[in-house]
Amino acid sequence: MRRRGGRLVAALRQRPAQRRAFQLGTVLCSLALAPSAWLWVSAGDRVGTVESVPAAPVAVVFGAGLDDGRPSPYLEHRLVAALDLYRAGKVQAILVTGDNGRDSYDEPDAMRRYLIEHGVPEVRVVGDYAGFDTWDSCTRARRVFGVDRAVLVSQDFHVRRALALCAAAGIDAHAVAVPEPHDVTWLYGGLREVPGAGKAAVNAWLRPDPVFLGPREEGIPRALADAARR
Repeated sequence: MRRRGGRLVAALRQRPAQRRAFQLGTVLCSLALAPSAWLWVSAGDRVGTVESVPAAPVAVVFGAGLDDGRPSPYLEHRLVAALDLYRAGKVQAILVTGDNGRDSYDEPDAMRRYLIEHGVPEVRVVGDYAGFDTWDSCTRARRVFGVDRAVLVSQDFHVRRALALCAAAGIDAHAVAVPEPHDVTWLYGGLREVPGAGKAAVNAWLRPDPVFLGPREEGIPRALADAARR
């Protein structure tokens, strides 16, 4: 009987600690997910399709990896969506932004080649070779290339983060959410967005300079001037 009483007392003593641990876990989970909730709320009705998205002067296509120097399947799907926007007259120029941090890896040129091979005039495709992450791509699009209104092109799990960061950079943007099968790659991309959302919240608050800023580039103004002459 005495042993049972001791167990009961021990259990009662443990309950407040378990409750506090549960409450702490709930708070930590809420804090971790709060940036993701912010991205969904801030995107509002700005995520659409090629058919529904409003027209804008420029499409911004974010890098998504290469396979033997060619666009990966996810990146190719983004480029196809950009081609559809261009052919539908929704955009007049395309800014491709990605990683060219080493000689052996060049996302922007692979993206440019793909679009030019599929019929977009070379002058209308502009490369940003220092788009090392989404914030760098957005702030460089505004500060280096002069983009102030755009259609962003990425997979559905990423476009809301891109929208929030481009808004913080000063770009009035809508987005095309490229659909994908919900396979392992899609799931991995979605899981990456949880810490990515936290980083995005910090970048939107602090608005740091990109890794490379550099002088103003005239590729987008030239592309839009060429479109105006046609």
